[in-house]
Amino acid sequence: MRPEDYQPPLTWWSHGWRLALMLLITGIAWGSRVGYQWEHVRWWFAADLAVGIVSYILVWWRRSHPVAVATLTNLAGILSASSLGPSTLAMVSLSTRRKWREIIPQAVLAVGCGVLAEEFFNVPDVEEPLLVRYGTMLAAIATMIAWGMYIGSRRELLASWRLRATLAEAEQEAEVRRARSVERARIAREMHDVLAHRISTVSMYAGALAYRDDLDRRQVRETAQTIQETSHLALTELREVLGVLREGPGDADPELPQALPEDLDALIEENRAGGMRIEYVCAADLTAIAPARFRTLYRCLQEALTNARKHAPAATVAVRIKGDPDSGVDLLVDNPLPLRHEPTTAPPHSGLGLVGVAERVALSGGRHSAVRTDDRHFVLHVWLPWQT
Repeated sequence: MRPEDYQPPLTWWSHGWRLALMLLITGIAWGSRVGYQWEHVRWWFAADLAVGIVSYILVWWRRSHPVAVATLTNLAGILSASSLGPSTLAMVSLSTRRKWREIIPQAVLAVGCGVLAEEFFNVPDVEEPLLVRYGTMLAAIATMIAWGMYIGSRRELLASWRLRATLAEAEQEAEVRRARSVERARIAREMHDVLAHRISTVSMYAGALAYRDDLDRRQVRETAQTIQETSHLALTELREVLGVLREGPGDADPELPQALPEDLDALIEENRAGGMRIEYVCAADLTAIAPARFRTLYRCLQEALTNARKHAPAATVAVRIKGDPDSGVDLLVDNPLPLRHEPTTAPPHSGLGLVGVAERVALSGGRHSAVRTDDRHFVLHVWLPWQT
């Protein structure tokens, strides 16, 4: 991280207290010699004041040109005690960058300029021990550097925290977008599973009305009533699925519509009532299976029956379910392939049914296979673990 990245912008209050501190340091440093300058060396007084004013102006650019400003204010300190305030601020500001290749040369320059100031521009009436004068100067320079480095490290730490918080927020937003995308895909699969089952039934009965000219009025009315009821169920289930988008529940809890174990028998009977021939055997206690696993099992069977009704409407479909907590649950759906294909009466293919089955089974930690056997049968086999 560069120093420019974590230097905070200064407000008017920040500029104000820095100016007050510079004036205080200038007053302490210049106060011991201003009287002597005014009484005995008037040109020194004027030069000290002029150089000090220039230093106060130069320190404004200490952030954009830290090395140049620190160098000029250090050199100004040889002649001018009034420039000690800007010189101190420039050295502290330079040290906040925590770059030793900048700090060490400026520290050496500050010591050299301080020695020259003590030797050639000191007030004769003020006599102090040499050790005290130079010890004080070295301690002041070391304090400025240490204080500046502390401020710089603190700023960098705060900047790194802000950066981490920003990155965390960005990651959270990305996770939210990903979760929304996953939820939309899940809802799309749910809509496919719900609607494909109903619409295939509507398509089959509508096809019967279109191609059967030997139906009496009662049969036509019953067929039309079945189409109406099935369409109504499709709209109801679609409304329930889309309700998930409006209510916005999380993925942790199941959303409606959710199948229950007793709905499996209802699904079989509904398809039988629609004209399918189904041999159904269930040798598993589905009430003990994990709800998430049962929903996957239900949707897989629903998709298998939908495909069988689409592609082999006159065939007998064998459905076998078995399992226990130790071995998991197995679903086997077997139907003969049709002897001839009539594309004019078959409903359109979405191509997403078996893909949705594969995704659901994979997310549940199970396995699946969908194969055509040599004796012209289509077999869908799904295995799911019993618990989550």
